[in-house]
Amino acid sequence: MVVEREIEIPEQPGERAPDAAEVTEAVAATEGEKEVVAPAEAEAATADDAAVTDDADPAEHLTALLEDTRAKADEHWDQLLRVRAEMENLKRRQANELEKAHKFALDGFVRALLQVRDSLELGHTATLDQGTDIAKLREGTELTLKLLVDVMGKFGVEQIDPQGAPFDPEYHQAVTMQPTGDAAPNTVVTVIQKGYLLNGRLVRPAMVIVAAAPGAEQS
Repeated sequence: MVVEREIEIPEQPGERAPDAAEVTEAVAATEGEKEVVAPAEAEAATADDAAVTDDADPAEHLTALLEDTRAKADEHWDQLLRVRAEMENLKRRQANELEKAHKFALDGFVRALLQVRDSLELGHTATLDQGTDIAKLREGTELTLKLLVDVMGKFGVEQIDPQGAPFDPEYHQAVTMQPTGDAAPNTVVTVIQKGYLLNGRLVRPAMVIVAAAPGAEQS
């Protein structure tokens, strides 16, 4: 509360009237008293507010805090459930795609191989005709074989034909060894069955006969 005080100027008979300097000094003193009273009132108001805060129920504050925490926990739980559901759906889609990939992995190979089958069937039908030219039949067979080789090469199938090459146990399977004067020892002299690689991986080794050193017993 600001205390206002009226400044009384004495006007008694026989006394002189105050000059301007005295009036200014009296006003300044009054303003100083106002400034002293105002901080005291502000401190009292602050103390009253603190008392009201201290009088608040702690249980209500804790209850509000608990409800807020519970709401946040429910929100986080919902987010977790959604993420988990998305992960499960992703796993199922990947499993289905993988199953389809395994099931239809040979789809392209089979489509290409059907051309070879069609060519073989045409050749077989031609053999039933007694007037078929053997030369033309041979030509058709060679074309069919070339078609088969092209199809297999397209899908990474490579033939192993080690005729005249040194014996390699990683890719060749020796059926027997026989001495020969025309080939160096440990050289493939006869290929009984050709081998095959699939994208560099051995599918079937070549079955071969290997040249033995002179004087060695045939195995």
